[in-house]
Amino acid sequence: MTRVAGIDCGTNSIRLLVADVHPETGELVELDRRMTIVRLGQGVDRTGRLAPEALERTFAACRAYAEVIRELGAERIRFVATSASRDAENRQEFVDGVVAILGVEPEVITGDQEAEFSFTGATGELPDSESYLVVDIGGGSTEFVTGNRHVEAARSVDIGCVRLTERHVRHDPPTAEEAEAIRADVRAALDLAAETVPLGTARTLVGLAGSVTTVAAIALGLPEYDSTKIHHARISAAQVAEVTRRLLASTHDERAAIPVIHPGRVDVIAAGALVLQEIVERVGAAEIVVSEHDILDGIALSVA
Repeated sequence: MTRVAGIDCGTNSIRLLVADVHPETGELVELDRRMTIVRLGQGVDRTGRLAPEALERTFAACRAYAEVIRELGAERIRFVATSASRDAENRQEFVDGVVAILGVEPEVITGDQEAEFSFTGATGELPDSESYLVVDIGGGSTEFVTGNRHVEAARSVDIGCVRLTERHVRHDPPTAEEAEAIRADVRAALDLAAETVPLGTARTLVGLAGSVTTVAAIALGLPEYDSTKIHHARISAAQVAEVTRRLLASTHDERAAIPVIHPGRVDVIAAGALVLQEIVERVGAAEIVVSEHDILDGIALSVA
């Protein structure tokens, strides 16, 4: 077993996984998994730059993660950066800061690479006999990947809960017009994804990342966020639609009072749920399988 650390830095959150991984079998024993909302993508859709305060929040999380990595004695580190840092003019500031703190250069990966890691992490424990459409709804982008044990087709499109909230939402709760503007963007992005990825052919729809897991936690009626109950839960299309309706009708304070919603997701979860609902409807899925294992697990496996 090789002790590795994988870091996934997205538009909304930065996450760490330290695990022992068998490089041949792919067995992964989790030692530490944590997430910090840093909103690195704050304003990127509008300005094209990473904001100074967003960079400092991210660097503070990196310093905390560096301490965990040292304590657990990870032999190798891989730091992967996704949508926000792909889009930013000043991403070298981000790269330099991470190198100074962690001693490793962040890999600003393509959407296709992101899709590959997400698929590997999400399907590792699922039956070999199934065909899957894996959907990873992030803060700035969403990845669509089809395949069985291996990726057959993948596409990343620029729709995410942070990007769509910043682009369209000006009222609390969002107006019907704002919700429809989000829907229009998602539908256009689905048309784009469908040029590469056959959205309706896979037998099982698998959903990843915070928007999906939060919707699942609400649908399950959990009193607090519990990843063991969320992992591999099956949420019906009707449940997704009902949770989305509830979130779109709720004020910021009402959403904040829902105990399973992380404080850093309160302002963007309605848009994230709306992305999920549009995907479920477009695919024609009766249900979605929710996975707590995702791009982070794929990164850790790739290190070993």
